[in-house]
Amino acid sequence: MMDLLSAGVGGRVVACNDEFFAEAVNLIKEEPPVFDASRFTDHGKWMDGWETRRRREPGHDWCVLALGIPGRVRRVTVDTSHFTGNYPESFSLEGSDTADDHLDEAVWFEIVQKTPLQGDSVATFEVPHSYRATHLRLNIYPDGGIARLRVEGDPLP
Repeated sequence: MMDLLSAGVGGRVVACNDEFFAEAVNLIKEEPPVFDASRFTDHGKWMDGWETRRRREPGHDWCVLALGIPGRVRRVTVDTSHFTGNYPESFSLEGSDTADDHLDEAVWFEIVQKTPLQGDSVATFEVPHSYRATHLRLNIYPDGGIARLRVEGDPLP
């Protein structure tokens, strides 16, 4: 298996509904997340990951990512390192096989069902069956922060 998502292989953020505290591009950084106790932004504590503002209405936050290498997803790692009180309660991951970033009519399939997360931890999920994917939709319930998302699998150009 190989890395299908990181910035180093051409992965990129297509869209997300919120990046108030930290940008989604941090999800695909290749280096491990870091913590800097003295660093702050205009929105509060600086975090090395994707972090959304607290939801005041029903729903959940999401981020659409383009795989750098299209393929069949076999393993997903969700890293919430340094997110201790502001991590999502759970997440899910969907995939789509589409020719471009115009995803309004994309058909999405489940890769990882809605699954609880722990703060300041790394969780890996094996994916026994998956279709070819070019794009992923990371859903976090209801909001919060994830440091890194790793996606490994079999390339299918």
